[in-house]
Parts: sequence; structure tokens; C-alpha cells
Amino acid sequence: MRTLIFTGKGGVGKTSVAASTALRAADMGLRTLVMSTDPAHSLADSLDMEQQLGPEPVVIAPNLHALEVSIYHDIESNWGQVRQHFAELMAQQGVEGILADEMSILPGMEEAFPLLRIKRHREANDYDLMIIDCAPTGETLRLLSSPETFKWAISMLRNAENFIVRPLLRPMSKVNPSLNKVVAPVEVYEAVNDMFTQMEGVTRLLTDPNETSVRLVMNPEKMVIKESQRALTYLSMYGLTVDTIIVNKILPINQDSGYLNHWRDIQQRYLQEVEHSFQPLPIHYVPYYAEEVVGLDRLRIMGTDIYGDENPTEVLYNQSPLEISKYQQGDYAIRIKLPFAEVEQLDLFQNGDELVIQIGDFRRILTLPTSLTGLEAGQAEMEDDWLIVPFVNGR
Repeated sequence: MRTLIFTGKGGVGKTSVAASTALRAADMGLRTLVMSTDPAHSLADSLDMEQQLGPEPVVIAPNLHALEVSIYHDIESNWGQVRQHFAELMAQQGVEGILADEMSILPGMEEAFPLLRIKRHREANDYDLMIIDCAPTGETLRLLSSPETFKWAISMLRNAENFIVRPLLRPMSKVNPSLNKVVAPVEVYEAVNDMFTQMEGVTRLLTDPNETSVRLVMNPEKMVIKESQRALTYLSMYGLTVDTIIVNKILPINQDSGYLNHWRDIQQRYLQEVEHSFQPLPIHYVPYYAEEVVGLDRLRIMGTDIYGDENPTEVLYNQSPLEISKYQQGDYAIRIKLPFAEVEQLDLFQNGDELVIQIGDFRRILTLPTSLTGLEAGQAEMEDDWLIVPFVNGR
């Protein structure tokens, strides 16, 4: 199953681009699911549906299904038993109602559950293509980094069960009624373990460029270009491959646009900046339409304008942003592509078998492979767009 993730600054038209891509793939005979993870859903509006979409797939057209994620539905389906236990604990402390429910949500949970759908649909083999219509860039980055965050939180619960609750607290709770009220039953930790198992492999699916690609949608505007450059840096840091740039809402150059002529000229200058900044990524161009791109007919037109004769599911660029290779004298190096990264904002340190990379407010914890275990990170350096971190054995 191929997965395409569409993101970009709010208002650039990524929902329309995602929906048009999904419809074009479905028209080609591919079993396609388009899913919105944006809390402010607009997918149903783009498809011009009379009723709102829900958390379960709905048939839109032949071979095309769509859904809009509901975090409350996902939490109840995946975490209901654990959430209930936490809510009971909060109630014993006088915290009830919606506040108790909110405090039962672990870090990364809201973003991680939608990603589990990718893995489940892949295992079920019920679709050929899954398209994710993401929230604006910042929320997308939290979504794509959530497997690591959520697995860290689950690991804390599992360690508490393995080293404290099971050997100490649970035996004591059998003779101490007050302790019995706060010790989670075995079923709760079984649910935690099951969730940990389900999260295994999600990161691998996201970072395999042959299975998952991110497509950045932008407009030819200064602030949008700058945010897209930062997004490309952060996505690369998380190991995700951007395989194309889609520039939307381009005014026609060969006709009079009236008072928009000046803005058209400005767009042309910014288009040159896009071509220069994002090479060697392929760039697709989408015109500014006279009417809203709403409904299947207009989405089909957009899909044709974006891809022409191309298959929208093809891997358009597949250079992985993370590589591990031999360095020198038998040592290794991790190479991470960080285009547009500002070196003064880059922070890097090693914590055991983890390499922590931080740029501004965004952090990635990279678990080192076995071949690097026991080696120490050397002096990192930037070479072109690549961050190179050597690992040496301390000779």
C-alpha cells in the first residue's frame, strides 16, 4: 500500500490537492482512502458532500473512500480501558468529568492513533493507496513525530508494571484495600502492551520512501515559501521523504488579470525562488481557478492539471534524508539531510543508545542501530545540506 501525506501552511489549498489526487488515483482503478487528520476538517466540504464525514470510511465514488478522524472515537476504540482506569484514579482525587478524561491522554496519543490506521490498512490490504490530508505544518510535524513520543510514554507505563506494580504493589494490594483501589488491574497493562506492539513498525512505514512520501503544498508567497523551507528541514530531520513540491494558485501569465497583474509579476519572481530553493525536488504547478475547487468535477480538473499523464502514486523522488555508512578506519557516520537548517539553532547530543537532534522547538530522538551501540558521537559538521555525525570507538 502506498501512502501520500499532504501538508503545508494553512490556506494553501492542501485539502483540495489531496482530494484531487485521491480522486485521480481512484479513477485509475486504485482502491483509495483519503483521510483528514485536521481537527478543523474541510475534506467533506471539498468533496461537496451534503453530510459530514465520520471516523469510518464512506464511499464517495467508485474506488474512493473518505473519512475524517475523530480523536474521541480513536481514544475510546484504542485506549478505552486504560482511560477508564485513569479517570477512576482522578475521581478519587476529586478530579471528575471532562478534566479527568483529558488527564488520561498520554503525550503523543492524539496524533499517534490516526497513524495506526496506516499500519492496520496496510496489514488488511484493503486499499492500494492511502492519502493523508494533514493539519497545517506545525500540527503535521507533531503528528509525524508522535510514534516516538507515544512509545516513550507507553514505555514508562510498561516499566512501572514490570519493575514496581507486578513484583511489589499488586501482591501488597491483595491485603491492603486502599492500595487495591489505585493499582491497575492486569487487563489495563495488557491493553498498554497491546498498544506498544501496535506502534511497532509505524515509524518504519513512515520513513520508507518507497512506501510513504510527503508532498508539500505551497503558494508562491514569501511567508509560505519560508515556512515550507522550514517544514522540509524538520521533515528530513524526522526521516520522512518529500517527493514533490506542489505550488498552488498561480495566476496565468499569458492573459490580463486586471488589478492582479502586479501580484502576478510578484508570483513569477517567487516561482523562480521556489525552483532554485527546492531543487532537485520535482515541482508541480496548479493554476488559480476562476471558481472554487469544490465537488468531484472540479477536483478532477485539478488532478489533471497537477499530474498530467503521470501516475500520482509513483515515487517522484526517493533519496532518503537519513543514511548510515562507513566513515573512516572502520568507524561509522550518520548523515541527515537538513536543507535550510540554521546551524546556530541546531543542538545535538548523545544519550546512551539515542541521538537527540533539536532544531528550534522541534526535537527528534533517533534510536541508534546495534552497529553503533557502544560508540561515541564525534564532532558533527555540516557538509552542503547534510549533517554528518561520526561515531568512533574511542581509540
